[in-house]
Amino acid sequence: MKTAVLACETIRSELVRAIEDTSSTYPIYWLDSGLHNTPNVLRSQLSETIAKAESDGIGRLLAAMGFCGNSFTEVATGNIELILPRVDDCITLLLGSIQRRRKLNEAYAAYFLTHGWMRGERNIWVEYQYLMSKYDEDVARDIAGTMFGNYRTLMLLDSDTEPIEPLIESTRIIADTLRLEQKVVPATRDYLAELLRGPWNDERFVVVSPGSVITAKDLMLSRA
Repeated sequence: MKTAVLACETIRSELVRAIEDTSSTYPIYWLDSGLHNTPNVLRSQLSETIAKAESDGIGRLLAAMGFCGNSFTEVATGNIELILPRVDDCITLLLGSIQRRRKLNEAYAAYFLTHGWMRGERNIWVEYQYLMSKYDEDVARDIAGTMFGNYRTLMLLDSDTEPIEPLIESTRIIADTLRLEQKVVPATRDYLAELLRGPWNDERFVVVSPGSVITAKDLMLSRA
């Protein structure tokens, strides 16, 4: 079966390294990183990309991305088998499991950032700057407090694909401004390697058969 990868630009560097790690040679269909902010637009782009892959003779797509706000719901797979990690977004994918993300959230009340997320069109700092440009400073800070007040930690993921020091420096002002403790934690490419290698067990992956229309029930984070 001819296989390809469907991937979000947000994790380009991590996926490229995972491909090197596994000696994979699959072609890649890249999706713009900003699409996760608009689930309906992403859903439309997913359908178009799957149709394009089908016309290219692809029989299986390995989706290097998360559910992204259930953007995959109502997407038809055509004649393609779709393999999708059972994660809500790319952060969980890079942390290696839903369980690890939950533990870090419980311990640190963390807002997670990667190099890819910082390069995206809408990240925590872009959101803050938008507030400052739209409202006077006191109002903007009040809104920011509501948006980000539940976080205590700005957690930077180090996937060993790019030097972490520039990310630490570029996000220091974010942490200081929002009064968050800056912390670096190791990320992993293991989940991506599992996706590329297979097999794909039900606990870690959603396997959608050809001729299917994806439902919300398919996109459950847990099989329990």
